[in-house]
Amino acid sequence: MERYKRVREEICGVCRLLYQRGYVVSNDGNVSVRVEADRVLVTPSGVGKGRMTPDMPVLCDLEGHVLEGDRHPSSESKMHLMVYRERPDVQAVVHAHPPFSTARAVCRRPLTERYLAETVLGLGEIPVTEFAMLSTDEVPNSVRPFVRTHNAVLLANHGSLAWGPDLLSAFDRLEVVEQTAKIHFLVDRMGGGAEITPDQAETLRSMSGFYQKLAKKRS
Repeated sequence: MERYKRVREEICGVCRLLYQRGYVVSNDGNVSVRVEADRVLVTPSGVGKGRMTPDMPVLCDLEGHVLEGDRHPSSESKMHLMVYRERPDVQAVVHAHPPFSTARAVCRRPLTERYLAETVLGLGEIPVTEFAMLSTDEVPNSVRPFVRTHNAVLLANHGSLAWGPDLLSAFDRLEVVEQTAKIHFLVDRMGGGAEITPDQAETLRSMSGFYQKLAKKRS
């Protein structure tokens, strides 16, 4: 329990956020954090995220072998571990079933429309993976094509997955995907929207460094 205490508490905090904001119910979703180059803390199977306590996350290596903990790691930990192996810069992965993102994934509709400047600057297009049978190697294999070029995906008929340089960044990305999916749903209900043009999108991307510096000054 004392080992990686701060990280364990952060995992529980994000699990509560996922539950409180309606992004998971019951035992849905999973959260992981890289604590060493080849060591990961991951939430266990069979525990509601709103009831997660710091002693519950399981310590695994990047091949999925349990190194510490008396619970089984999430059955979907394979896709987390694949992300860590493919992306040494990634330190956290979050998977959940937010309603609008999941509905979009069921419809197999990637978030490609350039409606929001924030999305153009941040995540860009959000692809949809091929359908994968739960708890099998199909899941990580379906995500693998997008890992190095994206920071979030919609999992076909399943939910959403996001990763980042720290746990809050991964959570924020998952939340941005959900908000984007919700806005796209509303735009569709209103008959469609006007996209940011390719030239405008390119100008936004060229200014990304400026916006990042501005955000740091405000924080």
